[in-house]
Amino acid sequence: MRLKDILHQVDTVNSVPPDTAKTLINGITDRSSEAEAGFLFVAVKGFSEDGHDYIQSAIDHGAGAVVGEREDLVLSVPYIQVQNSRKALGLIAKNFYGNPSRHKTVIGVTGTNGKTTTSFLLKHLFESSGMSCALIGTIQHVVNGEVIPSGNTTPNALAIHRLLAKSQDAVVVMEVSSHGIDQYRIEGIEFDCCLFTNLHREHLDYHGTMEEYFLKKAALFRQLKDDGTAVLNTDNCWGERLAADLKQKGKTVVTVGSSTGNDIFLKDFQVKDSRMTVDEQSVKTSVPSPMIGIHNLYNTAMAYATAKQAGVSTQQILDALLTFKGVSGRFEMLKMPNGATAVIDYAHTADALHYCLSTAKSQSPYKLIHVFGFRGDRDPSKRPDMLQVSTKISDCYVLTFDDLNSVSPADMTEALKHLNNSYGNKKGVVIPDRSLAIQHAIEISGEGDWIVITGKGNELYKQQVQLRTVSDKDTVQFIAEKQNNWNTKELN
Repeated sequence: MRLKDILHQVDTVNSVPPDTAKTLINGITDRSSEAEAGFLFVAVKGFSEDGHDYIQSAIDHGAGAVVGEREDLVLSVPYIQVQNSRKALGLIAKNFYGNPSRHKTVIGVTGTNGKTTTSFLLKHLFESSGMSCALIGTIQHVVNGEVIPSGNTTPNALAIHRLLAKSQDAVVVMEVSSHGIDQYRIEGIEFDCCLFTNLHREHLDYHGTMEEYFLKKAALFRQLKDDGTAVLNTDNCWGERLAADLKQKGKTVVTVGSSTGNDIFLKDFQVKDSRMTVDEQSVKTSVPSPMIGIHNLYNTAMAYATAKQAGVSTQQILDALLTFKGVSGRFEMLKMPNGATAVIDYAHTADALHYCLSTAKSQSPYKLIHVFGFRGDRDPSKRPDMLQVSTKISDCYVLTFDDLNSVSPADMTEALKHLNNSYGNKKGVVIPDRSLAIQHAIEISGEGDWIVITGKGNELYKQQVQLRTVSDKDTVQFIAEKQNNWNTKELN
């Protein structure tokens, strides 16, 4: 492909000379080590490394042209300066791979909580109705039935366009994070449907304010195709605002919520039995949620509304919901040998904790024990709210490590103790080692108790723990087998 065609719609600082524009490009990369003969290398400034420092390495590997932001670079190959390399990478990938999102149904799911569960639900609903479906998200990517490990909730733009071009699936469901939007990871992607699940206090260390956080989420909807549809949860004030904004701009909007003005009117919530009534223009349908909890009723409702928009019949949806097996690390329940129930969940915001713990409480446990921690280098302002939710709902809690990132164990331990002394109560203890914290919770549990372990979900530990386990689920199973010589039995 000619460089001129690859740079279509890319905001270059200077016009590209005719001879340079004719340069043939065999591939594109943003990693110098992956450059080959005739490749275009896009130099992107990252948070820990700057791709501009690796331009010569890319050329040494065979790169035939370079795109970057730095001025006055004199290279042995054509150099094109752009205003924003991240944005340029998305448009370059779009052009090189032939705008792959245009030729398939692409669904983007954004929101603070519920993205992963809703995405997995959608994949199951589409596949149960006979439509092949790819998934790009937090836990894993699945393309053409092949499972690909996931690094970020939203991969970079080059990786996404490459996956879209590779996919032969009829539908692609994609989790879209606010970081992904802000960092142009979805640049050049056209969406048939975008979902807004909710917005709660999170990532303010990155976005600064809830207003900025909302505006970044709302930016996703600017990438809807002309005939695209927005599906919005309006039982969240930010969703209500987004619906009004999009309607004013003439976009097609489907609202989901518990007031009569919604297109999908939700009522008669039966949290214990995981069921609700969906009213669509006076046509009432009893819809089951395959997972317990009010938050999962909303996730189910959002998936239901989206699948209906994509042409899946009501009966197909209802039948498919009965066979959904849940999502790893999302309110995943394991029965313990002592009669207690352990729950592993990804919840790491105050609102997510409220839904998760309230769901466990609704099952009438004899005692509710909560194990959780906080991520180092991530918004510390939300920690008091999270602890107060736990003190209010749980019978006792254990504060422990989550991902430390660059924070030292000593500093995080001190932070946990300070938080517990300032906002906790006598029901809580601090046990820094996560495996030992879970072990303590299991040891003090008994018949009819529930142990809720939040923050990590299916994620692997980033630091070594004393029991040498690799995840919360692995820790629970290890302790149960060691103490009782029984295997845990997963609940369906």
